[in-house]
Amino acid sequence: MTDNRNTSSGLSQNSCGTVCIDTNRVFDSCRDRDCFEDTRVYLTCFGEEVLANANNVRARSAKILWAFVGVDEVPFNCGFYQVTVRYYVLVELEACLGLGRSQCFKGISVLEKEVILYGGEGNVTTFSSNPENTFCSPNADNRGSNAPVAITETVEPLILGTKIKEKDCSCCCGSGSGEFGIELPENLCGCLDGDISTGNDAPRLYISYGLFSVIRIVRPAQLLVQATDYSVPDKECVAATNDENPCSVFRAMPFPTSRFTVTGLTQNNCNGGTRQNKGGCCGNRDSH
Repeated sequence: MTDNRNTSSGLSQNSCGTVCIDTNRVFDSCRDRDCFEDTRVYLTCFGEEVLANANNVRARSAKILWAFVGVDEVPFNCGFYQVTVRYYVLVELEACLGLGRSQCFKGISVLEKEVILYGGEGNVTTFSSNPENTFCSPNADNRGSNAPVAITETVEPLILGTKIKEKDCSCCCGSGSGEFGIELPENLCGCLDGDISTGNDAPRLYISYGLFSVIRIVRPAQLLVQATDYSVPDKECVAATNDENPCSVFRAMPFPTSRFTVTGLTQNNCNGGTRQNKGGCCGNRDSH
């Protein structure tokens, strides 16, 4: 019987060679620093009441709860896609009330940005095996495609400023703001202690955010890579200890030498210095 295996992509007797893998290939990516100025913070009825009676308000922290990432083709420009990212940010706030009292409350902001990236071309339909999909009972959906997928990476937003404005002011439109509030995704409905208020007479809170992000667009692809067989590791597993003495655990930790090392000096500063700066690095002082 003829051997139909592709020997050129298999592992050799030396346990190394070229193999074909199915993975996501990055077609395009970008990084950005966005300033979302005067973005409205949506509050509950309790939050609006606290804001109305506050002498001063500060934002304590901001955390991205969830992000929607959408990909749409750019008309008349094959291979390019518009990536829309909508971040839902949970803000923890603290208000100063009368008689030196403070009250913490929460709100949500929506940050949205759009970029255009190249995602390549290819519109094939793929079908894969599924244990639930038998020959006599094809119930499971095993249809797929090689459509591009957008991925965003970001750090937590930086709070740049906080403002309180009345509703009838002439400059109360900011990024993510809306006249009748927002509709939260179902998986975020429990992040606030109540429903978002759409009060007309209540003052409004606005925060300016700074956000660093990296966005990339990937597509399924088959690649040839150099690989070696998996080997059994030499390191043995260390059993977890139930020692109740915290000092013994601390003494077993390695000293973090790198945390105390100054990284401003390079090797050239120490080894290639002139006689005018002798003694500037440890070990380079001329002996007399």
